[in-house]
Amino acid sequence: MSLENRDRILGCALRLFASRGYAAVGVQEIVAEAAITKPTLYHYFGSKLGLLETLLGSYITQRDAQLKPALVYQGDVIHSLNQCAVELFRFARANPTFYRLYLSLWFAPPESEAFQAASQYHTRLGTALEALFEQAARDHGNMRGRQRAYAASFLGLLHTYIGLALNGLVELDDTLAYQVVHQFMHGIFS
Repeated sequence: MSLENRDRILGCALRLFASRGYAAVGVQEIVAEAAITKPTLYHYFGSKLGLLETLLGSYITQRDAQLKPALVYQGDVIHSLNQCAVELFRFARANPTFYRLYLSLWFAPPESEAFQAASQYHTRLGTALEALFEQAARDHGNMRGRQRAYAASFLGLLHTYIGLALNGLVELDDTLAYQVVHQFMHGIFS
């Protein structure tokens, strides 16, 4: 068994999960697509859930590394949010199949194993954005006590545009990031 098998399994599972949803894809379909046996899949991942957890962990580690510098508030909330939008858009552009899967997991039933597997990653990003807004509130009194709502609203706006881009309706570029941030901040500062 080689790492080539492992990578092939991951790639096939990602494509299947993103195109049809985690719950709709069975282990047999994954192994058939990857041209491997069930014992090979179980050797590397233990289960279908283990496969999803591996995908999430791998991609989210990349996402978080890209976003980390942008999530540091340096006295300019618009600049910080613009950097967050640019980096999240860049990650989504580079990983559209994963991001389609990731967005679907936001809306999976809360009791499903797919939602449970992804929830820590949703929480991690939301918490990081809340911290950014909490730091910005020191300079902008009208933000105090609203960091959770702002984080959720901002992330929802970014995810909406990423979803539009995944469907070919907008282009995720720095200009769009700038426009999204200014649209969002206009509501806060007006």
